[in-house]
Amino acid sequence: MKIVLTGGGTAGHVTPNIALLPTLAKLGYQVEYIGSHNGIERGLINLCEIPYHSISSGKLRRYFDLKNFTDIFRIIKGFFDALLILRKIRPNIIFSKGGFVAVPVALAGHILKIPIVIHESDITPGLATKIIMPFAKVVCASFPETVKHTTKGILTGSPIREELILGDKTIAMQLCGFDKFDKKSQKPIILVIGGSLGATTINKHIFELLPTLLEDFHVIHVCGKGNISVDACPGYAPFEYVQEELPHIFAAADLIISRAGANTLFELLALKKPHLLIPLTRAASRGDQILNAESFEKQGFSAVLQEEQLENLYLAILDLYEKREMYVSQMQTKETSKGIDNVIAQIKQWTKVGKDIE
Repeated sequence: MKIVLTGGGTAGHVTPNIALLPTLAKLGYQVEYIGSHNGIERGLINLCEIPYHSISSGKLRRYFDLKNFTDIFRIIKGFFDALLILRKIRPNIIFSKGGFVAVPVALAGHILKIPIVIHESDITPGLATKIIMPFAKVVCASFPETVKHTTKGILTGSPIREELILGDKTIAMQLCGFDKFDKKSQKPIILVIGGSLGATTINKHIFELLPTLLEDFHVIHVCGKGNISVDACPGYAPFEYVQEELPHIFAAADLIISRAGANTLFELLALKKPHLLIPLTRAASRGDQILNAESFEKQGFSAVLQEEQLENLYLAILDLYEKREMYVSQMQTKETSKGIDNVIAQIKQWTKVGKDIE
């Protein structure tokens, strides 16, 4: 059986696909990936050593931009690129994690009568997912609220990479230089992580707060590519981006400050780490992170601070640390290990076998 995975633009559109790979391999699926020429997905998938096919892609914007006129031609070209690739591969099924590169792949797959299963991480579907929905057999959802947005929705949870919970704190301490402190000098560790692209506004406030934070905490700071503005110093370890190191850094963290992308939320939930969510504003996004954060806050899993309230960041960190056991206790009531099994069950159900693509 052959399966084509697609999705890209951010790591959040790729990592759930990666989480499925071990189980797909065990089931005997031959896996290939379709992504953009230069997106983050290319580097991430190449590390997985599966065939990667690139297509032209363009962004679909909800606002006026001159690039809308040129990107439509990139999308059209991407459709024909995907059509040729899918005719060559002849997959039994397509699994889409979203992002704009997935749109031409799904449209081409529909023309070729290939079953399409999609996964939506956020509470409200993004524009790319909305375009693909009519052609999908099923929409796998991370949040129960998402199921209300489509008659094809089914609650599966989010596929979480198993290695994320297998980190080694000792390795992280060595990576960050924190192993040089004696036991009396060890402090609780805050991990600040803004997603694969970083979070400039959060970074700015962390840089300003560093002298104060380092009095009571060690800080690991994933800044995003090209965003390191403060050099490493005793108790402070900045990184542009982490990949293989991430499970170890998660293992070391006592508190985590993060954006509120859905995949990140379910990773934090699986890790049972106390965390403070700072969602992207509606001015900078379609508001999905705000809804994600509200859902987790209502369930008692997360502390939330809106970006407009960042002047209160230090107080929010202290409050989170004081209430950390309460958050951990609440997260322990939630089952998080079945996301992969549930999504795989849908893939198996809709895999078309025994018939070539016309």
